[in-house]
Amino acid sequence: MTAGAHAADAAHDLKQNEVKVIAASSLGTMFEWYDFYLYGLLASYISAQFFSGVNETTAFILALAAFAAGFAIRPFGSIVFGWVGDVVGRKNTFLVTMGLMGLSTFAVGFLPSYEQIGIAAPIILVTLRLLQGLAVGGEYGGAATYVAEHAPEGKRGFFTSFIQTTATIGLFTALLLVIGMRSLIGEEAFSSWGWRAPFLFSIFLLGISLWIRLQLAESPVFQKMKDEGATSKAPLSESFGRWSNLKFVLIALFGGVAGQAVIGYTGQFYTLFYLERIADVDPATSNILLVIALIIATPTFVFFGWLSDKIGRKKIIMTACVMATLTLFPLFKALTYAANPDYAQAIRDTPVTVVANPDECSFQFDPIGKNTFDETSCDIAKAYLARNGINYKNARAPAGTLAEVRVGDVSITAPDPSAYGEEKLAAEIDRFQAAVSARLIEAGYPEEADPEKINRPLVIAIVVAIMLMVTAAYAPLAAMLVELFPARIRYTSMSLPYHIGNGWFGGFLPTTAFAMVAATGNIHYGLWYPVIVAGMTAIVGILFLPETFRRNIDE
Repeated sequence: MTAGAHAADAAHDLKQNEVKVIAASSLGTMFEWYDFYLYGLLASYISAQFFSGVNETTAFILALAAFAAGFAIRPFGSIVFGWVGDVVGRKNTFLVTMGLMGLSTFAVGFLPSYEQIGIAAPIILVTLRLLQGLAVGGEYGGAATYVAEHAPEGKRGFFTSFIQTTATIGLFTALLLVIGMRSLIGEEAFSSWGWRAPFLFSIFLLGISLWIRLQLAESPVFQKMKDEGATSKAPLSESFGRWSNLKFVLIALFGGVAGQAVIGYTGQFYTLFYLERIADVDPATSNILLVIALIIATPTFVFFGWLSDKIGRKKIIMTACVMATLTLFPLFKALTYAANPDYAQAIRDTPVTVVANPDECSFQFDPIGKNTFDETSCDIAKAYLARNGINYKNARAPAGTLAEVRVGDVSITAPDPSAYGEEKLAAEIDRFQAAVSARLIEAGYPEEADPEKINRPLVIAIVVAIMLMVTAAYAPLAAMLVELFPARIRYTSMSLPYHIGNGWFGGFLPTTAFAMVAATGNIHYGLWYPVIVAGMTAIVGILFLPETFRRNIDE
């Protein structure tokens, strides 16, 4: 065989290995998003199966725990598996995280309901969420590190950008399975047992991913350190106990990941919530519009990853954060006009005001929809408007005055809970809500967006514009985090800021933003959360985040 043929075979083998590395690593991140979307899409079915039989207070605590567990524990998983990855190796660690994550998701499909095993059902569900979140904490850091340490010089941004595209693939997979099962077996069967199928399907994703990963070798960077006896014996103390490294952990979090996380969750989650809950676009249309926008925007992950290899990571991430700070408010206001022009017109022509004593108004933080908010007249008034996505202003009333909802020049008084028994109060609340609803319709507030008036091309264009900020912030991030830290403590150091950023700053964004909207009545007030965090990240990142794309990551 000629030298040229040998070179061609070597290049072919290298190409095949690179594809395996990227595919195996990306599948794990896809799992992470697939699972997240499943819990979101199937939340009502899960609640009915596992929280229906306990008392209201216990149900609230357990449902909140199931909701929060996967996010809250992720940073702890990053510490545990980051340590293992830096001491034992990249490959074996993310084989373990993949297996634990996949089996925890799969087990939900077999979990008996509350009716079958009682209080053990929600407790086991929360435990599975904790295990899944713990594994996710080690998954992303392992995938990003493994791919980057295999990537040729000058292509780390391009290679790792494929990992970032998997959020969209996870969404597509979850949506297609849920929609397909509903269509195939009908809503009644889906509510009874069909909701389990998407969780059970995860075992096939797990099998494929593990099969590919088992064929891969250890990261060449880690193998070299291991051969030379240069691996860290105490990655936690080296990562977080020495200011020389800890300062870059903090800079990575506040000057990079936090902004990326809130932009990402705004683009991929809050836009869907906004279309459905605020603009009152029906869920099927909202999902279709979002999916089309994601299909258009997803290839730009790879583009921005490639571009970051040419001009640097920092420029692209900081530009995305600055653009988000400046444009999220006007983009979402434009989204209201594009998706539901009648609603936008009604807000302008006939504003709604809640007149109440602010001391009697609760902060309506209700992440899982268990709180009825019926202890004061103010709560009754605001809860109804918040549930229906109605924009309103607040006006102060004297203490002891019952709350009123003013729609233009017409006022409707909310019932006084202290004046009625439980059954009578429920009837009075129904009467009040019917009166408010009738007045809102009379004033031009639509019950839902008119399908004929939805400007679909404009909605898609606006969501694509938001998604471009998502892809620009996220695509270079993995490469930047890998390059920011030394090889011996890389897995540990990069995983913690990533999972605090995406697990806490990003993961709780939809709930926090909606609570801000419900508390103030301003349908755009929740945007202050991503705007402030993205602005903070832009300032910290521009001042302190170093450019990394030319660094040697072998040391």
